[in-house]
Amino acid sequence: MPDDFALTATGLQKSFGRKQAVNGVDLAVPRGCIYGVLGPNGAGKTTTLRMLLGIIEPDEGERVVLGARHPRDVSDRIGYLPEERGLYPSMKAREAIAFMGALRGLDWAEGRRRGMEMLEEAGLGVAAGEKIRSLSKGMAQLVQLLGSMVHRPDLLVLDEPFSGLDPVNQEKLEQLILAERDRGATILFSTHVMAHAQRLCERLTIIAGGKRRFEGTVDEARALLPMRAHLVPRSGNGGARALLPADAVADRDGFDFRVPDEGIEPVLARLIESGHGVAGLSIERPSLHEVFVKLVRDAESGA
Repeated sequence: MPDDFALTATGLQKSFGRKQAVNGVDLAVPRGCIYGVLGPNGAGKTTTLRMLLGIIEPDEGERVVLGARHPRDVSDRIGYLPEERGLYPSMKAREAIAFMGALRGLDWAEGRRRGMEMLEEAGLGVAAGEKIRSLSKGMAQLVQLLGSMVHRPDLLVLDEPFSGLDPVNQEKLEQLILAERDRGATILFSTHVMAHAQRLCERLTIIAGGKRRFEGTVDEARALLPMRAHLVPRSGNGGARALLPADAVADRDGFDFRVPDEGIEPVLARLIESGHGVAGLSIERPSLHEVFVKLVRDAESGA
């Protein structure tokens, strides 16, 4: 595996009985980046992550994780937050973090020290001595996340990490992910919430129907759909419609339409030369959410 990549996978396939959960997924995750695996529920995201971690074996395909063809050989260098959360309810928060670190080879005393430090940095210092059962769902989830990174892994894999968190704890989680990236870790996380991916990911893969539908940067994904324009003629809507692209739709103060391939300039020139003028113009790039919905619908329709 090239040194530039923390993880690569080629042609991963996995079936459960007659259902093919993953059908030929390829991945190449650069070192030190935040990489998203996006897809709707049931798309095969969790199965893909579990194959990458060696929790389950692929039916076909290969993967190389941190230079190892067998992911379990480097498990002490990996942190993992599974989709199904689980902590011992009678453990105190600091001990739970230390315990998870010990499972990855971290000294117990060092794990307790780091656990306390991490809780304080995350604004959860008051919870250090509280038992897991007494914590809110969001706080317990953050404790488990801290436990997955207490041993300072080179690769951090998070399966739907934002699920069930309120906006305040979502923001805390985003800050923790960014801090791990800044420390030098590679972050691989799955989600079906596009807002987090758009803010955090440097590269991403979109999976639908068990297949990869896109791989690249957020900007490259958003470029798959045309930009939209909202234009307000100075003369009002009357008569201006004929000078606009065929898909223009009138609203109360102007028109919405797709920016033509040749750009917005010819449209503006026609309006100005005809005397209609331009009172207002805004151009919006499609969101990652819009691209995601389009790719998933295409996959469902067989396009």
